[in-house]
Amino acid sequence: MSIAAVRTHRLSAPLHTPFVTALRRTTTVDTLVVEVVDADGRSGFGEAPQVWRVTGASIAGAEACVRDLLAPALAGRDADDLQARCAEVRRAVVGNESAKAAVDVALHDLAARRLGVPLVRLLGGTALRVPTDVTLAAGDAVELATAAKQRRHEGFTVLKLKVGTDARGDLDRVRAVRAAVGPDVRIRLDANQGWTPREAVRVIRGIEDAGLDVELVEQPVHHRDLDGLAWVSDRVDLPILADESVFDVRDLVEVIRRRAADMVNVKLAKCGGLHTARTLLDLATAHGMGTIVGSMMESPVGVGAAASLVAAYGTSAISDLDAAWWLAWSPVGGGIRYDGANVLLPDAPGLGISGVNEVKVQSCG
Repeated sequence: MSIAAVRTHRLSAPLHTPFVTALRRTTTVDTLVVEVVDADGRSGFGEAPQVWRVTGASIAGAEACVRDLLAPALAGRDADDLQARCAEVRRAVVGNESAKAAVDVALHDLAARRLGVPLVRLLGGTALRVPTDVTLAAGDAVELATAAKQRRHEGFTVLKLKVGTDARGDLDRVRAVRAAVGPDVRIRLDANQGWTPREAVRVIRGIEDAGLDVELVEQPVHHRDLDGLAWVSDRVDLPILADESVFDVRDLVEVIRRRAADMVNVKLAKCGGLHTARTLLDLATAHGMGTIVGSMMESPVGVGAAASLVAAYGTSAISDLDAAWWLAWSPVGGGIRYDGANVLLPDAPGLGISGVNEVKVQSCG
């Protein structure tokens, strides 16, 4: 069955709470959803989130990549030959991983829809419930403690605390959150590249000495400073999780070679889609690294794909799939839902997306 059209949808939706990290502050999800349509009119959906400060991807850039390069590579091709189509997407352009991820996921979603099975079944799993952490946006100690209490009340048992905006106050922030939630809630930290190596070691050792029971520390230093990342990893006991330092397989090979991190955060919009994400998970596991799958201020389209990957492949720690939880309302129909600290995958073909509420739609074929 041939691919009849590739369409793009610009989506924007507000967050119920501002999302603040060491890299950025945002109050909306702004994203590009790609729709791949077969000759029977079935559609598969994928997503390229606009994340200037992490991937460098923009809606306009992803849309141009899909329109000018990826859509022509797919036009008239057999939608059922999934591996060949995804390989063509990977070869069609250098970089542009978010755009490639959107098309890759849309092709997988379409394949699952054509078979009449949820995406997780296409990937080899059956689970429809996936646990997630929830992020505490960067703020002062009082704000973080208040948010932590609320998230615990809502049923979350793993909190990801954004730090890195002020190294001198980060220890007090962690101490305040631990005091607010007690010993039964897991706390992990994400510095989003906000510390220098020396600051990272000083803060992490302070946390260890204070017995604050932190699970892991994500991306403490600049993503290009692998020497600094390895230096930190070698001087602290807490597991170090690489995020922005690992986009593709070559990045992960280098992190493994340098023993720069203990774990890796795999994100579809960083690596280019489900095919590469599975390779990264397998490679990390084969080398004794821990794994999680993350999300990047995405709608239920992107989070649904990431959650389906986790449901099928598993990770060594609870994954970071709360992005769509932050939405005040969803810009798409159907898809995942949240039940406390769990992502609920729909028992429906593909990602279960019924449609989009686009700002703009562009047909590419």
